[in-house]
Parts: sequence; structure tokens; C-alpha cells
Amino acid sequence: MSTPRIAADSRIAEGAAIPASVPRKSTIRKNIEASWVDALAFVVVAIVFLVPFTFIVLTAAKTQAEASLAEFSWPSPFQLIQNVGDVLAYGNGLMLLALWNSMLLTVGSVTLIVLLSALVAFVMQRRPSRYATAARAVILAGLIIPPAVVPTIFLLQTLGLYKTLPGLILVEVGHALPFATLVLLAFMASIPREIDESAVIDGASPLRLFFSIILPLLWPAVVTVIVVQSVAIYNDFAGPLYFLPGSQNVTAQLTLFNFISQFSTSFNLLFADVVLITIPPLIMFLFFQRQIVAGMTSGAVKG
Repeated sequence: MSTPRIAADSRIAEGAAIPASVPRKSTIRKNIEASWVDALAFVVVAIVFLVPFTFIVLTAAKTQAEASLAEFSWPSPFQLIQNVGDVLAYGNGLMLLALWNSMLLTVGSVTLIVLLSALVAFVMQRRPSRYATAARAVILAGLIIPPAVVPTIFLLQTLGLYKTLPGLILVEVGHALPFATLVLLAFMASIPREIDESAVIDGASPLRLFFSIILPLLWPAVVTVIVVQSVAIYNDFAGPLYFLPGSQNVTAQLTLFNFISQFSTSFNLLFADVVLITIPPLIMFLFFQRQIVAGMTSGAVKG
């Protein structure tokens, strides 16, 4: 009498064990599929980013004769440091002056962009009105309408700011202000209004409320604006070319002209210059990549 009961219990145990194994197999299958997706993404990233960057570094380490062949090969004499030193010494340290001008342009422009866009976003989000609606339309138009070069030059000449670094800083601020304002406006919508009310009850003025409470809470979005606009302004080629001519006003991007001529081009020095120009934005992305993603996604969902 006990034997059928034992067999039935064993069948029940076996039947209960079968469904439990199905999720394990599906989980293993999902992990395998995810690993294949990760491997495929890594291959795509390597092809799109790492292969061109490797070609740039290898060409920058070659002699002028080897670099002119434009081959993806290892340089016979690896002279990257020597080529970089030649670039830095060209024109009595013109590259150092260009890096200094690019740093002043980037720091000055980004500082004004962050301050003005945060103030505009604070007023538009906390005081909605028909004027805020009109300002939003102007900001969207600034993203859509391309900038006009000739009228901008005439305006800078009238103000006495043409061929000056402050004039180009104002141009860069005008170009980047719509994007930065929209990013901060979306992020500020996720900050509860009760924080403002509590600060006002405690006697905080509007400026103190903004600088002491709101602006620190905007830090993820501010980091996003700082990194994105710093790279964009630092890599800007057309702006300094049109609005900041002159040998003493040269920026990092314009130094590429030093190694290109009608009849001869030093590709090894040209690519060594590209390596020098690439280092600052690459360092920024490596240190602030998590903050960039957080700032771009935090304001996307409210609540």
C-alpha cells in the first residue's frame, strides 16, 4: 500500500521540478542574448570610434613620407613625441597661444551660458505667463533658424567688438543659449515647488532662493550643459574663422591651417595637431560621462 503513494509523491515532486527549470533556462538564454548584444555593441563602437582614433595616433607618430601614404600601418620609427614637440614649437609657440585662447573662449562662454540659461529657465518655469510662452517660442526659433554671419559681423563692428574675444564669447552664448535653456527647463520641472515656498516663508529673497537652493539642485543638468557646450565651443571652427580673425586671435582648431598648403601637406604634424586638440574634450567626457546621461534623462520624466 505504501509503494503507490511513494510513486505518486515522486511523480508530484518530479512534476513540480519541471516548471521550476523552465525559468532557469529562459534566464540563461536571456543572459546569452544580452552578452551577444553587448559584444555586438562593443564591435560597433570599436569600428566607429576606436579604429579612426587609432589611425590618427599612428599617422601622428610617422615620418612625413610614411604619413603621406595614408596607410593603416605601424610607423617604422615611432616619433609621436617628436611630432607633438614640433607642433608645439611651430610659430614660436603658436599652438600654446591657441590653446590659451580656446580655454578663455570656452570658460567665458560656458560661464555665461550656464548663468543666463539657469536664470531664464527659473523664471519661465516658476512664473508661467504669456510672456513665458512668447519666450519659449523665441527659444525654439533659436534652435531652428540658422545663424546669420554677415549681420552678426556688422553688429559686432557697430559695438566695437569685432576681432575681439568678448565679441566671440557673446556670439557663442547666443548660439548655445536656446539648447541650454531647454535642458535646464526640463530638469527644473522635476524640482517641487514646495521647496520654493518653504524658502520664501523663511525669508529668502528671489536671488538667494535661486543661487542657494535651486542652482545646487540643478547640478546634474548644469554638468550636462557644461560638458556639451564646452566641447562644442572648443571644437568650433566657423566662429573664430568669421568673427575672430588675426594671428594673435588664433584658436586651437585654426592651427590646422599651419600644416596644410596648396602644394605640400605635413600629414604627420597635422595629425599630431589633431591629437593635441582631441585631448581636452576626451578628458572631459571620460570624467563626466555619467553626469551627462543623468542630466539628459533626469528631467525627462516628472514625478
